[in-house]
Amino acid sequence: MHLNINNRKKINFSKMHGLGNDFMVIESITQDFVVSSLKIKELSNRNTGIGFDQLLLIEKSYNSKFDFHYRIFNSNGNEVEQCGNGARCVGLFLILKGLTNKKRINLSTNKKNIIINFISKDIIEINMNEPIFKLNSIINSEKLKNHNFSVKIINNNLLCSLVSIGNPHCVIQVQSIKYAPVKAISEIIEKKFIFPNGINVGFMQILKKDHIKLRVHERNEGETKACGSGACAAVAVGVAKNLLSNNVKVELLGGNLFIEWKGFGNSLYMTGPAKHIYEGYIYI
Repeated sequence: MHLNINNRKKINFSKMHGLGNDFMVIESITQDFVVSSLKIKELSNRNTGIGFDQLLLIEKSYNSKFDFHYRIFNSNGNEVEQCGNGARCVGLFLILKGLTNKKRINLSTNKKNIIINFISKDIIEINMNEPIFKLNSIINSEKLKNHNFSVKIINNNLLCSLVSIGNPHCVIQVQSIKYAPVKAISEIIEKKFIFPNGINVGFMQILKKDHIKLRVHERNEGETKACGSGACAAVAVGVAKNLLSNNVKVELLGGNLFIEWKGFGNSLYMTGPAKHIYEGYIYI
């Protein structure tokens, strides 16, 4: 039996990764790609599809102030607000595809707008804007005041610091990430009714004021090799609590990111690599 592809659309994509956090990147500027949750689930399957943590979709800008619009979908088909590693890959993709020759790219997203700066060929700095410690967008509770961003959960025994980097994060300080029960604790926290949109959970081990280790369990995904927004969240919490300096090396399972935040009233910057793996196409 021969597959009839005459009535199907050919869609080009790139497979990319940022520190092992891998993506399928598609632009719908020169090609007509209509996204669906079912198709994303099929494509994300690592045995029968392309396999990826997130699908990144680049669209024409809806506002003349921005160069492009950028959307992120988890492997389960759900659209999410932010992805730091993905933003670096999108920047590299736009250059490789000749969609722009700018070294400074303004992207709009569903929640925040971000600025991409090229430090070198594949080392990219992202202006992630100022972290948000106002909890009304993260948590369902009238008892919490905006200046108090730490809450006790799991029988009031575990202190969790909350922050938004365009997407919600819970940061827990641990003695050692090697022995931290990442999966078990994260799954309990994810099911808490106080987090209406789910939450990413980061486990931070402070080595020095300018060096931390981090593991991140991403909502609906599980633990990933690296989480750019999770690294930003951990450093933001550390700086806010005066535990970290303004420039921090974040050591993740997939490699290192460098985060700079001068504290409240300032934007946070993330610097790290983006890598192109291969080109491919699918029929829709």
